[in-house]
Amino acid sequence: MTTRQELLEHHATDMTYAGELSFLRRLMTQNITQADVVVTGIPFDAATTYRPGARLGPQAIRAASVQLAELAQNAFPDNIDLFSTLAIADYGDCELRSGELANVVDIITDHARNILKQAPFLISMGGDHFVTYPLLIAHVEKHGPLSLLHFDAHVDTWPDDAKRLDHGSMFLRALKEGLIDPERSVQVGIRSFSESDYGFRVIEAPWVHEQGVRATVDEIKRVLGDHATYLTFDIDCLDPAYAPGTGTPVAGGLTSAQALGIVRSLDGIDFVGMDMVEVAPAYDHAEITSIVAANIIHDFLLVLARNKRGDRG
Repeated sequence: MTTRQELLEHHATDMTYAGELSFLRRLMTQNITQADVVVTGIPFDAATTYRPGARLGPQAIRAASVQLAELAQNAFPDNIDLFSTLAIADYGDCELRSGELANVVDIITDHARNILKQAPFLISMGGDHFVTYPLLIAHVEKHGPLSLLHFDAHVDTWPDDAKRLDHGSMFLRALKEGLIDPERSVQVGIRSFSESDYGFRVIEAPWVHEQGVRATVDEIKRVLGDHATYLTFDIDCLDPAYAPGTGTPVAGGLTSAQALGIVRSLDGIDFVGMDMVEVAPAYDHAEITSIVAANIIHDFLLVLARNKRGDRG
């Protein structure tokens, strides 16, 4: 059995530019009963409606996280020893066989369900955004209906027939199935039109640009309150200047500084799970999309660390 102390004390000694990859160089193991946080990859992109390639996202995010691992004992900007505060394990990836799509929802749900039976918190790396739907099913089984904090260029509530594999309609399905409470949910960075907001508080990208990071965080916390919350971050929430490596880029999005500033300030929210999706490295330039994705997850881990320690930013 892997002990909690072994997870806390695991420090890879490989060179930054070489060696075996795991997220933040954490121990790659499926023995996770002593972990505070488990990271896993969901390499699925068959639900994309434009450019594929997000199945390679988990590998790219892991590679981009290596440099952050070097600094995690004095993690910026909090100077928290992240690895002494949270026991983090990398579970590896969900096994998805190419061409076998009929049972993909069940396969991803079972993968997440197995992890959540053993560990309190799961961070998943997609994959296209459809993977959030089965992840939500597994989290709701454990925690009940959830608030959704959704960063994206798109609302992802377009018409859904309850059967289709589509990364643009699954949140309407999740709403209809009672997985999420729209009145206690927020969508941030939106710059696509929808006939209805379905009860979500929609914070469009121009509002963030005009009102700023602090006002955005205040509005998020006002709507979420103390409700159990799942955070899903589609990297196309960012402007393509900051995240070109994605399948459906939309101009006018958040900067990396805005996104990180918001995420760093989310302490005190009752988070129960998180995912990062739609990183498609084939369209990236100089790995900037993978780098910002890894940084967002890293800074979200700092939020979890502050919450665990009882600190408030």
